[in-house]
Amino acid sequence: MQQNNTFTSGRILSPLIRFMLPVFFAMFLQSMYGAVDLLIVGQFGSSMDVSAVSTGSQVMMTLTNLVSSFAMGTTILLGQRIGEGRAREGGGVVGSSICLFGAIALVFTVLIPVMAGRMSAVMNAPEEAYQATVSYIRICGLGSVFIIAYNLIGSIFRGIGDSRTPLMTVAIACICNIAGDLLLVAVFHMGTAGAAIATVLAQAASVIISLKILSRKALPFHFERSDIRFEKTVIRKVTWLGLPIALQDLLVGISFLVLQAIVNGLGLIPSAGIGVAERVCGFIMLIPAAFMQAMAAFVAQNIGAGKYLRARQALLYAIGVSFVLAFVMFAVTFWRGDLLAGIFSNDALVISAAAEYLKAYAIDCLLTCFLFCFIGFFNGLGMTRFVMIQGIVGAFLIRIPVAFLMSREVPVSMFHIGLATPCSTVVQVILCLICFAYANRKFGTGKKAD
Repeated sequence: MQQNNTFTSGRILSPLIRFMLPVFFAMFLQSMYGAVDLLIVGQFGSSMDVSAVSTGSQVMMTLTNLVSSFAMGTTILLGQRIGEGRAREGGGVVGSSICLFGAIALVFTVLIPVMAGRMSAVMNAPEEAYQATVSYIRICGLGSVFIIAYNLIGSIFRGIGDSRTPLMTVAIACICNIAGDLLLVAVFHMGTAGAAIATVLAQAASVIISLKILSRKALPFHFERSDIRFEKTVIRKVTWLGLPIALQDLLVGISFLVLQAIVNGLGLIPSAGIGVAERVCGFIMLIPAAFMQAMAAFVAQNIGAGKYLRARQALLYAIGVSFVLAFVMFAVTFWRGDLLAGIFSNDALVISAAAEYLKAYAIDCLLTCFLFCFIGFFNGLGMTRFVMIQGIVGAFLIRIPVAFLMSREVPVSMFHIGLATPCSTVVQVILCLICFAYANRKFGTGKKAD
């Protein structure tokens, strides 16, 4: 049995960065699943295909984020057990999580294909792209078991402080996805359906590789087949920690789906434009998102060890580094968003609409470096209900109303619609600062940061 990775002693910034970087690259490559679909469809397909893939992948990304966020309950609980010196209980955490997420995979595999048409209608998919959107969602839905399995395995690795293995497996899967897209879309001209099939096959490859590595890897806890059972106490704790995070991400995702639906109602070009812009945004937000995941694992172990001050110091480091990188992304996105949009489309009108929307998202870059680090910090503390509440406030009290009001302008401005996102982020950061003051009073008597 190898020594488990720990964040509870020694330096803070360098271990945090070393853990964050593989998380970032893994998330980057995972984002390439949908991005490569859109990129190759944009070059070898039509605006109809671009609209279908952008809308369909937005739906699937929302559902994937739901599972990934729920799996954070496993990451946090496993990390806390390691920090408390109770790593031997890890086998029970992992076994119960397998049962829980196996049940979720079964539900998703049945419901998503059945509900694909209704989802596309709710998303207000343009008439020209409706059937293609249904096809994309249905095919990806049939591969839900691979989506869920990959995210659970990744949560286990992160819980023990290993962010490199998921990077390696997703890199191989990304190569498979690119090859599949080129074959099915560029060579066989299967369009939207080909992109969806390539995505599912790539995710399957990722799961198979991850399982093989996991079976050969020395873990910091004992695990047997007998651990795979519905242990009510463990499942209750995983759910208690993960469900608020999942609900928050689901509701935030729904708010972006509503925003997409609002823009879809404006026509095919705006629909394709926001799809391209959201794909670009998925990449420029990866750095703060990676810090969010790294913070959750780092803080969970330190809270388990009773070292709140060390966890708080890590938060300040993460915000500082993230802000410097966010400023660079702001400058590129605000002034040269057309170049970024041009990667995913060769239609001048679509590129123009996307670039206008990206100007607003560039502003959000300067805000999310604070918000995402705070969210990871609070998740690690186990304050997941607050994370859910602030997400709901930002999504439904700010983002959706602002986007709806801006869509009523004549003429409609994609930039003004995009401003709904930074407006919500400002409110969420304010709420996080208030909660941070509360956390300092509640946990601030912990041990020194060492």
